[in-house]
Amino acid sequence: MSRILAIDFGKVRTGIAVTDELQIIASGLTTVATSELISFLKEYTSKEKVSLFLVGLPKQMNNTASESEILIQPFLQKLIKAFPNIPLERVDERFTSKMAFQSMIDGGLKKKDRRNKGLIDEISATIILQSYLYNR
Repeated sequence: MSRILAIDFGKVRTGIAVTDELQIIASGLTTVATSELISFLKEYTSKEKVSLFLVGLPKQMNNTASESEILIQPFLQKLIKAFPNIPLERVDERFTSKMAFQSMIDGGLKKKDRRNKGLIDEISATIILQSYLYNR
């Protein structure tokens, strides 16, 4: 089989999570500088078979698009152009950063380690992926 790759897109850095080949378990993969994201994905997909990209869909509480959606749209166009054979789906990402931070607290991470915004992004991508797997 192949993997599903989730992307928590950010202006500066982007969190990435991936499933196992059976698409059962979601795991954080890494955090990448957003400027290097497409090249990272090209290298990753050259080594691993990816059947689906999930990209977080930032929404406000009233279900309208968040301001950060403007930043994501150009990335989506680049992603579609670079990977025309890999489908793309969007997943509501409301509260994922808060949930990621809470999971760090619940996991016993020290205050110093919880300041690692890259780790929050990676955990957020994992939550996006877990949500997709649970609801499909």
